[in-house]
Amino acid sequence: MSIKASFSIIDAHAHLDMRHFDSDRDDVIRRAREAGVGTIVNVGIDLKSSRRAISLAETYPEVVAAVGIHPNDTATVSREDIDNLAALARSPQVVAIGEIGLDFYRDHSPPERQQASLEWQLALAAERDLPVIIHCRQAEQELVPLLERWAADRQCPAGRVLGIIHCFSGPVATADKYLAMGFMISLGAYIGYPSSRDMVEVIRYLPADSLLVETDCPFLPPKNRRGKRNEPSYLPQTVGVLAEIRRESPAAIAQTTTANARRLFRLPPEG
Repeated sequence: MSIKASFSIIDAHAHLDMRHFDSDRDDVIRRAREAGVGTIVNVGIDLKSSRRAISLAETYPEVVAAVGIHPNDTATVSREDIDNLAALARSPQVVAIGEIGLDFYRDHSPPERQQASLEWQLALAAERDLPVIIHCRQAEQELVPLLERWAADRQCPAGRVLGIIHCFSGPVATADKYLAMGFMISLGAYIGYPSSRDMVEVIRYLPADSLLVETDCPFLPPKNRRGKRNEPSYLPQTVGVLAEIRRESPAAIAQTTTANARRLFRLPPEG
């Protein structure tokens, strides 16, 4: 299932700087444009990839950048690294700090190093008044109260969105906590996997004004492309699956998630 809308869809989380796209990056971005994906948020996972994200955004008008250090890459992060990240965050191409968070599924970085790096980067986001892109895997018990403390300390205007919970797959109770803090919820093609059947009621529950769509490419391709590389041109399939689950039209989902992403990332109106 796919759509080609008369307005643009925004891919809220992609990794086009990764080596998986080195051979055909121009074609990938062209296909995205032809599929109706007008803006791609390219998300950094360390200093090198954050620099590449900015370079891509400087090269392609469809791309904007997020800069951050992924929790799996925080074992040796220093204050100097955070200072270097802060310098990158001053680029006009940067619309968010991310991908940051906690990941206790893999043992790539000690939990205390992950938490220290996350707190430094949350402070940077507050200083730069940028939204954050949050990664959480098997770490909700630690992450939620940490984010609640951070959100309570922010002096934000009413209605300001603090960021995204990327690739959300939790229950309604956890979603409510994130929503209460001021986060949006981003969903990818995994919502169409058989393993995500239990998410149907959660997906229907989420408020329309808090929904985003993403690819997380090159990872998590649509069900009919499992085992292959994901790319932004497949995002309309996710929009279609989300529309089916929520019993709405694909055009309405595309329009709503695009408006949400523009508000979150403070992007100019299309056209």
